[in-house]
Amino acid sequence: MTKVAAGITTSLDGYVTGPGDGPGRGLGEGGERLHWWVFGGPWTYEDGARGQATGVDKAYLEEAEARFGAVVAGRTTYDVTGAWGGRNPFGVPMFVVTHRLEDAPAPDSGFRFAAWVGEAVAAAREAAGGRDVSVMGGPEVIRQALAAGLVDELTVTIAPLVLGGGKRLFDGFDQTVVLQHAGLRQSPFTTHLTYRVQSASKEAP
Repeated sequence: MTKVAAGITTSLDGYVTGPGDGPGRGLGEGGERLHWWVFGGPWTYEDGARGQATGVDKAYLEEAEARFGAVVAGRTTYDVTGAWGGRNPFGVPMFVVTHRLEDAPAPDSGFRFAAWVGEAVAAAREAAGGRDVSVMGGPEVIRQALAAGLVDELTVTIAPLVLGGGKRLFDGFDQTVVLQHAGLRQSPFTTHLTYRVQSASKEAP
């Protein structure tokens, strides 16, 4: 049975970006430290990320790659990454939640645009071919999916740093979500906390 799994990396104080994030600025001041775990150690935007995940983090990413058959992301993530150079990098169908449908790229880019998160998740479920659906960022689309009761599993990956500013994962979120512990993995660069979503408030689009 297809599950919808949301996942995102935060600082210990709950920020998913540093201050001043945006197109051309990545995850903002200090924000690249959130993703040191993805590349096996320290890197900066100036030097670029050249390494690869290792150990527990490598296993986590490999299992995710094997598990997911479609991806849902928000428009901010799509814009901040420069649309990944205009080509879907994930090897599975990708759905971008946006109100600006007129900006949709050509179908051969591997991206499809959807007007709201429920539409994107429904299309991703159909496209996933029995595999799971990843809701991968940014915080807005994860909040929307949780509030709409669409998420079966939530992984919060906590980097060992305090950013002190930026965008928080749950800014403005006022729904009640009941979670059950489902797993914990830890590396020198992060702690992966996975929860099953037991119940959540549901919103109409």
